[in-house]
Amino acid sequence: MKKITGLFLALFALQCVFAQTLSPIVKQHHGFNYQRLAQIDTILKNYQDQNWLVGAVVIIVKDNQVVYYKGSGYANRSSKTKMQADAIFRIMSQTKAITSLAIMQLLEQGRLTLDQPISDFIPEFKKPKLINSYNASDTSYTTIAAKREITFRDLLTHTSGIGYPASGSDTMRAIYAKNNIPSGLGYFKGNALAKMKAVAALPLKHNPGSKYTYGLSTDVLGCLVEIISGESLETYFHKNIFEPLGMKDTYFNVPATKAGRIPTVYTEDENNYIIEWSPTFRNIDPGYPLFQKNTFSGGSGLSSTAFDYSIFLQMLLNGGRYNNKQILGRRTVELMLSPQLADNVFGDNNFCLGFEYTTEKTANLKMQNKGSFSWGGFYGSYYWADPKEKLICLIMTQHTPNSHKDFVDKITNTIYGSLK
Repeated sequence: MKKITGLFLALFALQCVFAQTLSPIVKQHHGFNYQRLAQIDTILKNYQDQNWLVGAVVIIVKDNQVVYYKGSGYANRSSKTKMQADAIFRIMSQTKAITSLAIMQLLEQGRLTLDQPISDFIPEFKKPKLINSYNASDTSYTTIAAKREITFRDLLTHTSGIGYPASGSDTMRAIYAKNNIPSGLGYFKGNALAKMKAVAALPLKHNPGSKYTYGLSTDVLGCLVEIISGESLETYFHKNIFEPLGMKDTYFNVPATKAGRIPTVYTEDENNYIIEWSPTFRNIDPGYPLFQKNTFSGGSGLSSTAFDYSIFLQMLLNGGRYNNKQILGRRTVELMLSPQLADNVFGDNNFCLGFEYTTEKTANLKMQNKGSFSWGGFYGSYYWADPKEKLICLIMTQHTPNSHKDFVDKITNTIYGSLK
């Protein structure tokens, strides 16, 4: 009888966790030393006082409870507009995890398999090729056939051989530039699927599955979500992810009524002094969250708040369940958060189906436990989640490049050092 009662209580407690939703109201947690945790404020103020950082938002979640949530510094330095905790950030590559989750939802529905060729849905990817010879004087080249086709798993792990136009060898950068391949930063000028079909016509940087190359793979996945679901990425995300999770401030197109919550983007000049991002810098207009777009980047198009994104991460820590809604199956989440690459393909860490994975080797050198997953965004946002500690942290800025981004490691160390 006692065993039955104990089992019932355990199941009831677990159900309460899954039913619980996060509140932006900060509550004291018995597992933290708050005197130590207050050092985060000091770290941020120090960097702002030295003109190394304009503003930031930090949120910490422990055991389904928000234990720290603050804006610090300025959203706009020239107008002295304070950074509010509910600021809406251009999260750039933090979009990738959400697109990856959408693919895993479609996998659960039997619409695809991880090792299925993507040419089943975008035929232009049917016969991938590699460079055989290259003439730098006119950027002409010859090709040979790749060993195999690109699969969904390749795209999810960035081992497809598809890169970014601004990275990689001089040869590949020249080929991408000649063919007007988009940067993949924030938004597309023109139809996203047409752009990805143009990528399909170009040689890969390496054979699929053989190496890690960060690039437009998740933008291809975004197009695949649209093709397979029959809905725009904006509609699919809202209906299947944002609405059931209660993510009320996450958008491809931020409403004009919320424009005042979007911080200014900052960069650095040749002397590493902070300056505002020019709309012409790298051909990216930072006003893109307010553009009324009808084509969407699955790799970098979203804007969101620290609180909204913490909900997304909490759902993953809950095994795919949040607010009594099963967004993704428990076993599917386990697969999604499992390392996929051979040793040393991704340095000392590994890569899951959408996230960087903390290995035992790295866990022995840094604070995060083995199995923690993380990523970030081009404009200076960063997150990690630690399943062992049931701990989430997001550090959000709009500043790239940042010569003094070591404040992220300092804040992380402070958080772990504050655990009792």
